[in-house]
Amino acid sequence: MGNLIKVANKNDLAPGKAISASVNNKEIAIFNIDGKFYAIDNECTHAGGPLCEGELGGTTVTCPWHGATFDVASGAALGAPAFTGVCSYKVHVEGDEIKVEMP
Repeated sequence: MGNLIKVANKNDLAPGKAISASVNNKEIAIFNIDGKFYAIDNECTHAGGPLCEGELGGTTVTCPWHGATFDVASGAALGAPAFTGVCSYKVHVEGDEIKVEMP
């Protein structure tokens, strides 16, 4: 297991919402989908758009800049114009704290 780094408290992130956090000099997007938390790189692989500002539909986030879609659970690119996925990170909830496992 990698290092666990606190990124937020559960009450900071309502269901259906996302926030960003800087972790080890990387911008990570953290999503709350029906009380389950996911973390992926915050930068779209097409043109660098902030994925935490994208629209959520189930476990899919749409980049706000050009509409590329990504699976927030796996980081996989699901639709053009992005063809390369982003890194995904394991999320741990300990009490009220949301932590991301970093390699």
